[in-house]
Amino acid sequence: MANDTTSAGPLAGQSVLVVEDEPLLRRRLAAQLERLEAEVTQAETVAAARVHAGATDFDFALLDVHLPDGLGTDLLKAGLLKKATGVIVMTAQGAVEGAVEALKLGALDYLVKPIDAELLPLVLARARNARQSARAAEHAAQSRDDAEFYFGVSLQPLREQMEKILSADCRMQGRLPPVLITGETGTGKSSLARILHRRGPRARQPLVEVNCPALPDTLAESELFGHERGAFTDARATRLGLFEAANGGTLFLDELPSLSPAVQAKVLTALEDGQIRRLGGTRSISIDVRIIAATSRDLKVAVAEREFREDLYHRLDVFRLHIPPLRERGEDIERLAEFLLDRFRGRHRLPSRQITEAGFRRLRAHRWPGNVRELGHEIERALVFEDVGVMDFAHMGPGAGGPQARDADMVTDWLNPAWRLPAEGFSLDEAINRLVQLALRQSDENVSAAARLLGVTRDFLRYRIHGARKTGTTPDGNERA
Repeated sequence: MANDTTSAGPLAGQSVLVVEDEPLLRRRLAAQLERLEAEVTQAETVAAARVHAGATDFDFALLDVHLPDGLGTDLLKAGLLKKATGVIVMTAQGAVEGAVEALKLGALDYLVKPIDAELLPLVLARARNARQSARAAEHAAQSRDDAEFYFGVSLQPLREQMEKILSADCRMQGRLPPVLITGETGTGKSSLARILHRRGPRARQPLVEVNCPALPDTLAESELFGHERGAFTDARATRLGLFEAANGGTLFLDELPSLSPAVQAKVLTALEDGQIRRLGGTRSISIDVRIIAATSRDLKVAVAEREFREDLYHRLDVFRLHIPPLRERGEDIERLAEFLLDRFRGRHRLPSRQITEAGFRRLRAHRWPGNVRELGHEIERALVFEDVGVMDFAHMGPGAGGPQARDADMVTDWLNPAWRLPAEGFSLDEAINRLVQLALRQSDENVSAAARLLGVTRDFLRYRIHGARKTGTTPDGNERA
């Protein structure tokens, strides 16, 4: 978040109701709260507090227990203060019973008179954290061990880039730039986001995960930024948004491009200004949230198709982590399979199993469109349902290896992940010709488009096409009849 909002007070944008019959104490508390930039409403009786509570949803309320016309706790019993309001009761020394009753009714804390107004920031911070934690718990990340993400040899560049980000985070400590994680579905973007949070300087603060495609368009803005009472038909009470719930911590927005352009614009404002505004509200609320966004889409394409805001893309693209698909991870697939096998075996308390060489060949041959998630499902399914000491994944279809009679055929094509360089040697020239033909087919024989796919010039491509015709090879590298 680029703009400096550190000058804002700790209660900027927060509304507080002070219910106290002693004028001097009431004014002193109000003055201290206003110095913290809160919006303060004062009441000296239960009746006056009822009127204010009926007209406004407050973020916090300071309630004296004993008032001229009743008990402050009556406001809690009657449900006049909404659940989203953080209530702190004030009681005279020796009358703590009233405070205990208030805590049972939902108050977050209490203060014993005489009250030191200088303690208010600390008490309100505790109350605010309690409200924030309750809201964050609705979208809290599942407790998982960071060790469940397997890097292996092929993901060492990813690990190194992640370590650079963590080092930068520790140097900055304060407001942290966003992180963009890209990769196909099932590659482990959520797991990587959890590692970044739990190993970073905000590990003790909340990590709130949001599956953006699961948010209906009509509710996405309210869920992310909160709403005031009456903002729409069913808004019967103020509700904290997930940006507020993640304040001080991390907000993980999975598949962010699924949000509407209007909501994307508000996300951009939160990133740039460090402020949000609840739906139906007029107050700007300061927030300090580290955004980690993830997507399986090519955001440049989404921008070109006007499905994602270009300004938001550039704002997010500060730290980027890309997780390659499983089919590009070579022999790491074998080690990852053993890693997942050990995890599932321990989870289900099953005896040791071994993957056969035929099983490994089938795993290497499969294209894994679902990536690590799909591999995990296949291993868990075989582990649970096949009551044998070894695993060869014979249940996987012919496209993934098929019957054992096809095992030898699976590894004769160098485009197959299971292929190995033959001892008798390999024709690189024929392989290049074949790639050229594949690119031409994919681009409907458009030479310019094929050259872009291969990352070469049109002149080079024409040279290779001419060479292939002279040698008389087909796209498969076989001699023509």
